[in-house]
Amino acid sequence: MSPSPRRPTLADRLQQQWLTGGPLSAALLPLSWLYRALLALRTLAYRVGFKRVETLPVPVIVVGNWIVGGAGKTPTTLALLELLRARGLNAGVISRGYGREGDGVHLVTRASTAREAGDEPLLIHLRGRVPVAVGRDRVAAARGLLAAHPELDLLVSDDGLQHWRLPRALSVLVFDERGLGNGRVLPAGPLRQPPAGLAADQLVVYNAAQPSTALPGFVAERGLKGAVSLAGWWAGDPATTDTLLALRQRPGLLAVAGIARPQRFFDMLAGQGLRVDTLPLPDHADFATLPWSDDTAGVVLTEKDAVKLPPERVGALPVWVVALDFSPGAGFEPALDAQLRNLFPSRWIND
Repeated sequence: MSPSPRRPTLADRLQQQWLTGGPLSAALLPLSWLYRALLALRTLAYRVGFKRVETLPVPVIVVGNWIVGGAGKTPTTLALLELLRARGLNAGVISRGYGREGDGVHLVTRASTAREAGDEPLLIHLRGRVPVAVGRDRVAAARGLLAAHPELDLLVSDDGLQHWRLPRALSVLVFDERGLGNGRVLPAGPLRQPPAGLAADQLVVYNAAQPSTALPGFVAERGLKGAVSLAGWWAGDPATTDTLLALRQRPGLLAVAGIARPQRFFDMLAGQGLRVDTLPLPDHADFATLPWSDDTAGVVLTEKDAVKLPPERVGALPVWVVALDFSPGAGFEPALDAQLRNLFPSRWIND
């Protein structure tokens, strides 16, 4: 007998109404008005000088979003780092480090664990090959990173759009297919701040099949780069298409994803012809206990999950890491170059 479908919880209903509206969302509107008022007071405090934006010796590019939940900031950050490297710019990354233990500044190394650094900052350090610092206070994280790496030309903040003490020379706003949801701020809607027009120092990337707001921007191109064994991934071996396609012949594979949109990963595997059972996990799942049974024939998972699974954790079980191939979309590079020329007028930026 197949198990009965799970009944939607109150949180499930709210998540749905964050997209479409409904009575539960409407009931929370007074709290949203209070939230907006507090945001307005905070904005006023910065405007009149009660609070101030800090200064840093290098420019900061913030990659963030207006909507709660994963919209694609980490792949956008990784793609941006590659573009900056190709232009001869040394970039470091700062991040809050969601889910990590402790709030102080931590300089991420290969020896760091996801519990110390957070899964996404550790992934950025390993995949992006850049210095990374995490801390609840991103300004303190930035200063700590620059003290350890004075050679850096600029910093990229993974999230932090609403961390207003942090200076920013450029913001990259990332939207997925949810767009602005129902257009309401928390808790009646999914927005962390009221929507506004696009400023001159902002670029928009749509991690979706088409633009999901009225803001002009660039539609990202995404696919699967390939696969590599878990041990090979930790050793720095590249993911290859041949390895990914060979998994079509493996029976009994289980696809695991502890990310914000696990079905998107499962659909991409199916698009490559892989026949897999699927196991969605909560975003940032910690893998403290392995989520599969002892008789599992093989596992494929995302890079965000791989950072929490050193090879010795899985024993003899065959595990492959599937890497994402992500580009911010046609037209993004010229727009980025125009911004970089303003930030570094004395440097030659490759077209």
